Amino acid sequence: MSQKSETRDLLTFLLKLALVVLLIRSLLVAPFNIPSESMQPRLLIGDYLLVSKWPYGYSRYSFPFHPDLFEGRIMGSDPERGDVVVFASPRNPREDWIKRVIGLPGDTVQVREGTVYLNGQPVPRRRVDDLVIPVTANMTSAARNERALSPCFRSDFEFTDPKGEAFCRYPRFRETLPNGKSYEVLDLIDSAADNTGVYVVPEDHVFVMGDNRDRSADSRIPQEEGGVGALPIDHLIGRAMVSFFSTDGSANLLLPWTWLTAARAERIGEGF
Repeated sequence: MSQKSETRDLLTFLLKLALVVLLIRSLLVAPFNIPSESMQPRLLIGDYLLVSKWPYGYSRYSFPFHPDLFEGRIMGSDPERGDVVVFASPRNPREDWIKRVIGLPGDTVQVREGTVYLNGQPVPRRRVDDLVIPVTANMTSAARNERALSPCFRSDFEFTDPKGEAFCRYPRFRETLPNGKSYEVLDLIDSAADNTGVYVVPEDHVFVMGDNRDRSADSRIPQEEGGVGALPIDHLIGRAMVSFFSTDGSANLLLPWTWLTAARAERIGEGF
């Protein structure tokens, strides 16, 4: 076989492989990494997820770079309350965000003193044990980028154990939606987003919130103020399925053994 033929065969194989990967990523599953603390306590900075693409059908946002192939969704279906969804930000579709669905089309949503009211009824919320997590390198880096005074958001949430290791302690609650979906949230401080007006979720939209209620720019906040506002269902990319990797951010690319010590094996394989 000539060198030219071998080169052509290799290029053909690589092209076919790229097409298969593109199809899988567009139609079946795609990776997503957690860059912020808006979904604590369920998700931490450094978690890597697989996102299933088929549950809500397909739109232009289902595909890499969001090509303008068609309008609306095909094979579409609405999410369920409590689903953790990845979507193209309405403010900047080049950015993918992750939040939890709270309200569906036609629902009314309001927050009063931190309690979510869905269609006029309070979503049950009970206090559970505090979330205690170690301060990690990726938390410190995120705080530096945000110019925060503490990797724990505020210094009063940070403490040091007898060994001198730094930890964050956050007040944690468990919410249960009317469909029985239960999950944990953080409520750190009294903020403007703890008391809102009544939102009516428009047709073909959903209302999403971060589980870390005081550190999430979500549907409580209008797009023009940096939030999500009402999220068009067309912007949904997929539903969080399972964690396949997690790192605390301490790995050094030039030191391979740190790749293992930085991994948080206990977080791998957690489903939604």
